[in-house]
Amino acid sequence: MEIKPIAIFHSPFTSKFGTPKQSGLIKELKGEIIFNQEYRNKDSLRGLEDFSYIWLIWEFSANRHQPYSPVVRPPLLGGNQKMGVFATRSPFRPNGLGLSSVRISHIEMETANGPIIHVLGADLMDGTPIYDIKPYVVFVDSHNEARSGFVDNNKLKRLSVVMPADFDDIFSSEQLSVLRKTLELDPRPHYQNDPKKIYGMPYEGHDIHFRVDGDVLTVISL
Repeated sequence: MEIKPIAIFHSPFTSKFGTPKQSGLIKELKGEIIFNQEYRNKDSLRGLEDFSYIWLIWEFSANRHQPYSPVVRPPLLGGNQKMGVFATRSPFRPNGLGLSSVRISHIEMETANGPIIHVLGADLMDGTPIYDIKPYVVFVDSHNEARSGFVDNNKLKRLSVVMPADFDDIFSSEQLSVLRKTLELDPRPHYQNDPKKIYGMPYEGHDIHFRVDGDVLTVISL
């Protein structure tokens, strides 16, 4: 079987550094699904407006040349413990495919680029190829009794974020909220803990520079 992308995802994050590691972590983060030319048929989306969420099957396109390993080091475990690749959501997989559940904000049927699906809470970087879209169905896709392995005992930690006052003049309140919540999630590799090191990540056409000391992340400048 040969598969090819049906659409491209568009996001404020143009690098995998800073892009949320899981969907749903930043619920107000906006993204757009723009279909490739041959799939710009609004009949393909008939009925989708009646669903709240969709599944996206996509490619870890930023990791195309990374070698596959049967064991990986999950960031949630600090990069110190190894787990089987199929017990994790690592992007370094035999087939570099990701699976994300995202909320539908709204659907535009008539645009210059064909129908566009606007979504919230995605963990895809800008330019990510999408291979398929399926509706999220609550009674089969939701399992409230499910166990989540090592994730259950290693809750996500958030940092306190200090940003320059002039960011209020540079970003909209919505953009600033997304940026703050992104930084709270600590975009650094989890094995790095140098309080003097300055990191940079692109966001909304700007380069955000910051350092982390303990549980406090301080934005230095653009």
